[in-house]
Amino acid sequence: MDFFKSGLKTVLGTPESGNLPSPAETVERLVDRVNNSTLLEDRRDACRALKAMSRKYRVEVGAQGMDTLKQVLELDRQDNETINYALDTLNNVMCPAQFEEEEDNPHVPMNIGEQFTEMYIKDPQNIQVLLDLLDEYDFRVRLSAVHLLISLLTNRAKDIQEIILVKPMGVSKMMDLLSDTREVIRNEALLLLIKLTKGNANIQKIVAFENAFDRLFDIVSSEGYSDGGIIVEDCLLLMLNLLKNNSSNINFFKEGSYIQKMLPMFQTPDENEDLGWSPQKVSNVHCMLQIVRTLVSPSNSAQIISSCQKIMKKTGLLESLCNILMASGVPADILTETINTVGEVVRGDVTNQEYLGSVMAPSNPPRPAIVVLLMSMVNEKQPFSLRCAVLYCFQCYLYHNEVSQANLVQTLLPSATDVSSLTSGQLLCGGLFSADALSNWFASAALMRALCDNPAQKELLLRVLLATNIGSTPVTLLHHCTLLLQQTTKLQSKVSEGIPLLEIGRSRVQSTKAPIRLFKSCQNCSKTSNLYSVH
Repeated sequence: MDFFKSGLKTVLGTPESGNLPSPAETVERLVDRVNNSTLLEDRRDACRALKAMSRKYRVEVGAQGMDTLKQVLELDRQDNETINYALDTLNNVMCPAQFEEEEDNPHVPMNIGEQFTEMYIKDPQNIQVLLDLLDEYDFRVRLSAVHLLISLLTNRAKDIQEIILVKPMGVSKMMDLLSDTREVIRNEALLLLIKLTKGNANIQKIVAFENAFDRLFDIVSSEGYSDGGIIVEDCLLLMLNLLKNNSSNINFFKEGSYIQKMLPMFQTPDENEDLGWSPQKVSNVHCMLQIVRTLVSPSNSAQIISSCQKIMKKTGLLESLCNILMASGVPADILTETINTVGEVVRGDVTNQEYLGSVMAPSNPPRPAIVVLLMSMVNEKQPFSLRCAVLYCFQCYLYHNEVSQANLVQTLLPSATDVSSLTSGQLLCGGLFSADALSNWFASAALMRALCDNPAQKELLLRVLLATNIGSTPVTLLHHCTLLLQQTTKLQSKVSEGIPLLEIGRSRVQSTKAPIRLFKSCQNCSKTSNLYSVH
């Protein structure tokens, strides 16, 4: 070894000799030593030196040493340390990111890692070598092989996916990494599989049928569900990749009773326990909500949506989501995504829509959850994204449900029941004539959903009279909307007021029945004046 070190000084030169070689010359001599040295120790030390130079001089190392390093992976398999150095060097050469050591070198292209990746994968056998190295139990070799595959997928995902797809047992070798008892390798394998499965339906199917969902739920359970760390998020992101736009995997997920396994993720904390919402828990729950929405996405077939919705109601998942809606202390972004999710779980399913309509908020006095949501929608102080989510949820609640549509319109009509309580109709009228343009828009769009393909409700609305001020002559709802449309100067308000008018006009209803007078009680008016301006 002393002889080698002495020889290395001669090769590299010393400051005293005044013969310090350039980086390219140094790399050339190291590559030559790897190629021609008969002693394994010499080749190993040369590989170590190349690794040390590869972060700052990756262009030189990649251009001159790539072929040599590939040979090392094939010919020096008996020495794990040398293999590890070669893998780390190749990973540095093809790293997608720029190293700090390279920042002062303007001659390094930004996509240098991608260029070297393209050179490396011209021979698909190079990928097979890496897959074979995954069978090595040595910690450093297996981890370095995973890191290199991640870099390759980051740079040229589609090309690598096509190569791995035709390799025998290629996907299986990667899936086996999830069973590695060493958590570091298991965690890196999750990142590898996330990149591998993105946008490739065939690989997604193979991974799913390799028992992926069972393995992922086992990891999520062992990590503490939503209270777990970033590993839980990685597992959920992989599930999301497997399910998104993949009807085959959605059916497999549904029929394999995996929907029930999501329930523990949505358990709300006990009121006596202030566990809080850490940033990681927010990310975990958000990912799980995305999975639920993927299962019932309107882009899926009607059969898949209906069966998933029924299972979610039967297993109590819809109830858990509604509990989050009504819970206190839920972060705004989680609340927004939960509202969107509940909307898609009930959309077009009468049983689920009825359940949502029966949910009561723990307020004083108790109010239907739908009313509480609408209060947020017409409140201009609420975040815009939250108000949009409520509108979408309400539209889903009314979608293809004539009973819910009729119930909404009924709240605009005279009733013998207690008129002091807020109703959905009151809130929408308040938003329709609010000074806030966005409230006009939200209320109009929501009211339109009660009229879509429902001539009976259009006819009822045409007969409604509004007394806009105490003592004033009542006018029809249609007439009042027309006046607002003519008088307002805000474009948003003009468009929003035109929405219900357009929908009513489409029916061409010629009502000959007497108009219905709508006089709302002024009792407790001060409590609702911001929400409902019609008396």
